[in-house]
This record gives sequence, C-alpha cells and structure tokens, in this order.
Amino acid sequence: MKKALDKIGAGVDVRCENRSLGAVSADPPSTREADAEVVESPHCANNFLQPLYDLIISPIADLLEGDELVIVPDDPLCLAPWTAFSESIRIRTVPSLTTLRLITGCPSDYHSKSGALLVGDPCVEEVPLVLPQLPYARKEVEMIGEILHASPLTGREAIKSEVLKRIQSVALVHIAAHGQEKTGEIDLAPNPGWTSQFPEDQDFILTMADVQAVHLRARPVVLSCCHSGRGEVKSDGVVGMARAFLCAGARSVLASLWAIDDEATMNFMRSFYQHLIDGKSASMALHQAMKSLRESEKFCAAKYWAPFVLIGDDLKFEFGEK
Repeated sequence: MKKALDKIGAGVDVRCENRSLGAVSADPPSTREADAEVVESPHCANNFLQPLYDLIISPIADLLEGDELVIVPDDPLCLAPWTAFSESIRIRTVPSLTTLRLITGCPSDYHSKSGALLVGDPCVEEVPLVLPQLPYARKEVEMIGEILHASPLTGREAIKSEVLKRIQSVALVHIAAHGQEKTGEIDLAPNPGWTSQFPEDQDFILTMADVQAVHLRARPVVLSCCHSGRGEVKSDGVVGMARAFLCAGARSVLASLWAIDDEATMNFMRSFYQHLIDGKSASMALHQAMKSLRESEKFCAAKYWAPFVLIGDDLKFEFGEK
C-alpha cells in the first residue's frame, strides 16, 4: 500500500503544495503541515490502488445492496484512502463494530440542534515551530460561516481555551488548521499568559486528551487539517484525533490521511458543504466533493482529493435548525 500512496504523492513525508520542491521563499507556503517535499502526480489514485480494490472490494461487489460500503479495517489498511477506491461505491470506515453500535445507538436528544464552532487559520507566529499562516483555511471557515450564519474563530481569536469552551455546546465542529504528522493533533493560537520564551505545547496544541475530556454535543466533526485521520494503529483501530472526537460524542468525523493543500482543500470543502445544504448525506457529499476536484483542471491530481475519509456514521445535517 505504501508504494501505491507514494505514487500519488500521498506518503507521510510528502507535502502537498502549489509551490516548487520545498524551495525557501520569502513568501511562505500555504499548506496545512510544517515541512516536507511535494511530489506531483497527474495519475488517478485508482490506477495504483487497483490491486487492493481487486483483492478486497471486487470479491464482494456483487453482494452489495445499494452503493454504500462500511469497512472495519485492520492493521495497515486502517490508513488506506478507502474513499478513493471506487467512483461508484461510497465507502466509510469505523474503528470497530462496537464503536459503530455506540455512535448509532446514541439517544436522539443527546446532540445539540444549533450552533457551529468554526476555527480557521489560527495565529501560529508565536509557537516554537516554523509554520506558515493558512489564508485559504481562513477563507474556508468564513465561507462556511456565511452558510451557517456563524462567526468563525480565526487568527489570534482561535486560542485553545476558547475552542475548548465553545466546542461543548455546538451542533457542528469544523477546524481548518495545521495538524501533527503522527497523531493528527491540532495547532491552535496559544492561550494568553504564558511566561516562558515560547508557549508550551499545552498552551496551543489541541490534543487527544483535551478532546476526550469534553462532552461533545456535535454530530458531525470536520477536521480540515493535515494527517487528522492518522494515529497509532492498534488492534482496535487507529488511535488519533478522529477517534478522540468519536469517543467524546461525535457521530461522524471527516478527516484527512496526509498533508493537504490549502487552496485545494478550501475548494473541496465548498463543494462538500454545498451538497450537505442540498440534503445529501455526509458520505454522498464527500463523494461529490471528491468528484468535483477530480474533474477540475487545477486539482485533478489524486493527492488533492484522495486523502479525505469519513469515519463513523453517515448522517445528514439539518442546517435549518436554530
């Protein structure tokens, strides 16, 4: 599988950006990860994932009722870009059947019916890392904010303490920021009041422990960050940020498996939310958003549209509820 992912520019050491091969520039690159090389690839992901498709999907294709498939992956297959395997079958994953029962069996009145937490382009100039700002991530949450009539947290307002304060009462969470490569943990603007030369990790990194400590009332969570679907692969699935949000109470998490391009992801999310507004389920909206990039001239390379995966339940979001 690693060889197939490398072919489409999706290895964990690959940085997807619309600039040259990691060249140093006074104009910082606008991607949602710190540093790695870019590998351009015009090829369709399915060309390289075909052997896996033939081995796993093809033998059961005739048994499918409808066009949706739920997969409980194991070992390295936990990090496969399942959504990119087929253009005709909508594929989502769950960490385990136990997790699926928990999220689908949640009481109907548990989750919030209104409110959205939108976080984009947190100010990271003070953190002890070399991270560029993400102008398209800011545009992304501003665009979603107009759709949902919600004010996003951006720049210096997107501090960790404020995010944790608001995250417990809203119906939808959308975060567009830098993600840590191994865990998917998210870099936010640092809390004020730190006294050392630089903020400590706990001042600005949204960790798995932070998320699991809150009682999340949001049904859908969108982690528009690099590597947000990654983590440590264990016997019961991937332990990372997406899993943390499910454990905290979310029913569905949209995440990415590798570094994502800032501008391409904004375009992807525009299409995703447009289809949600039209009443499509999360899996169908994801399917159509991938199709829109795949058929575009600028972002047709698989590295731009193939990393996104839907983990957990498939659901519709009622945007009309106040």
